Amino acid sequence: MFSRVEVFVRDVCSLATEQELAQAIGCVTEDLGFRYFALTHHVDVRRSQNAIRLHNYPEGWEAWFDDQGLGGTDPVHRASNLTSVGFAWSRLPEMLALTRKDREVLEAARRNGIGEGFTVPAHVPGEAHGSCSFACAAGQRFHDEHLPLLQLVGAFAFEAARRMRHSNSPITTVSLTDRQRECVIWAARGKSDWEISRILGISRDTVIEHLRHARERYGVGKRTLLAVHALFDGTIGFLDVFRG
Repeated sequence: MFSRVEVFVRDVCSLATEQELAQAIGCVTEDLGFRYFALTHHVDVRRSQNAIRLHNYPEGWEAWFDDQGLGGTDPVHRASNLTSVGFAWSRLPEMLALTRKDREVLEAARRNGIGEGFTVPAHVPGEAHGSCSFACAAGQRFHDEHLPLLQLVGAFAFEAARRMRHSNSPITTVSLTDRQRECVIWAARGKSDWEISRILGISRDTVIEHLRHARERYGVGKRTLLAVHALFDGTIGFLDVFRG
């Protein structure tokens, strides 16, 4: 499965249209053992000109969802606004005080054939919150062994959709120093500031500063987004992170 996601991450950077992106997400979603995906901003998409929404949910679900005004109030969307890491929908009762309406929405999803799911939040400074969700068909086994890979797919898919939507905007080239790049690679591998300092032979405070400057140059606040942006523009390579 790792090689399948590696191909997706490599190819998604070169896709030209949202239709191509939706098709690519649908294929990798299926290969990872899930039936549905939904990539969206948490707003009323019908009234927001720049909002993104790509999905392959059952026919009729989108219209019902919009008619209920769930863009900003859906329980999965609200939960993803509270965290920066992916979560299984089974954790929703731990993350939110679910209301009667929330339970009705989740039950309606099950009646429409949408089973257990996993959501990857997408928080970009200055933009509406968003997420990329993956769901099983009702009654389908939930492949929790693939959740780390879904975290990667979701992050890259959302960033690809953003870049397509803003394709007419000028692209700013980001330049990192060699040491900043090294810190970003080790951070992307999941190392803590202290661990990176030991690996590179520099102080923890210096590592913190290098990563802070790197985040500022990319205009992001989280390590995950820093890694995604650096991978997208070629500052670091996929093999740097996952084969080091």
